[in-house]
Amino acid sequence: MSYMSNKLSIISIRDLKKAIKIKAKLESLQARLNGLLGTAEVAPAGSRPKRRMSAAGRRRIIAAQKARWAKFKAAGKSRS
Repeated sequence: MSYMSNKLSIISIRDLKKAIKIKAKLESLQARLNGLLGTAEVAPAGSRPKRRMSAAGRRRIIAAQKARWAKFKAAGKSRS
């Protein structure tokens, strides 16, 4: 990341403003092209954060599964 910040400190304000205008123009043209071709914009891979389960939530799921198996095994013994 320090490489990028070093590179940005070298660029003049005028060139940085030009780069921003060019990027905005590219995005505008891409949106127009997508409209003409009827293609939807696709979110970049990995744009959605990965969901994490808390330890407490995992313990609740494990306890519920154990209870289901105990109930299933108890019902199987009573049928025999």
